[in-house]
Amino acid sequence: MKHHHIDWRPEHLFWGYFDAKTPAVLEIESGDEVTLDCLPACTVEDLPPGNVGVLPDHQRALEAHAGAMGPGPHFMTGPVYVKTAKPGDVLQVDILEATPMQDWGFTAIMPWLGALPDEYTNYQHLHISIDRDANTCKVPWGLTMPLDPFFGVLGVAPPEAWGRIGSPQPRAHGGNMDNKELRPGTTLYLPVFQEGAMFSAGDGHGRQGDGEVCIAALETALRGRFRLTVRKDMKLAGPFAESDTDLISMGFHESLDEAMRRAVRQMIELVSQRAGISKEQAYMLLSLAGDLRITQVVDGEKGVHMMMRKEWLYKS
Repeated sequence: MKHHHIDWRPEHLFWGYFDAKTPAVLEIESGDEVTLDCLPACTVEDLPPGNVGVLPDHQRALEAHAGAMGPGPHFMTGPVYVKTAKPGDVLQVDILEATPMQDWGFTAIMPWLGALPDEYTNYQHLHISIDRDANTCKVPWGLTMPLDPFFGVLGVAPPEAWGRIGSPQPRAHGGNMDNKELRPGTTLYLPVFQEGAMFSAGDGHGRQGDGEVCIAALETALRGRFRLTVRKDMKLAGPFAESDTDLISMGFHESLDEAMRRAVRQMIELVSQRAGISKEQAYMLLSLAGDLRITQVVDGEKGVHMMMRKEWLYKS
């Protein structure tokens, strides 16, 4: 196993889209670890007054990519080409670290976005200080909260037939899932659509509530460390994850009802396979022990995830 590092120089970034034709910036062996430095998902309008605290590399990236932004605000670092990955395989992404890299972040109310776009039209940005030593953040009215960092965007290259797609919507390739359960210690599994998988990360969040209701979490810069492993013994139609304690299924759809159904169907399959029980038994077990949660309602394709404790998959 080797360790690699990709910083956030402009040539290592792409902005606001996913595209199967985006060239890799690094090639690694399956099982290698890679550290990705990731800038926040934002435009010039989202920066703090006077650009106080803005990283010089962030300024350079905004200038270098001016005019090249896709339909979303997310800066992505990558892609990473993982040798031996072929379409139909699965990429196992062990999330090892997510470390804040700047002393501020922001959330915002923006036009036509969020859960209540017709009710909250006093558009504004809330810039939030981050104490990296204390692992906390502080909002302007004085409330201090612990950080719980994770990456909103983790994805592989989509099918080539999709062309260039915007970064805001999560889909089968992963992308902007905005799932706060994808924190360090969790393993994410993504279906592979292109040779090399072409993994990228971005959209650092200092913390987020389930739902992400106003449109933004605590948007900030993160450094992530990942172990990327090609799995040829698995088949997937869409992302799922697991931690030491839980299975985590995910469903995405513009209808929250359909996103829920997809998360439940995926969990039924997972529980049936892992526990060695019928799908009917798994369905009933989930009614006793599975927890459905709204991941986010603001990305066009809404997200629902289901948590199921692994300890209840086996006889005691």
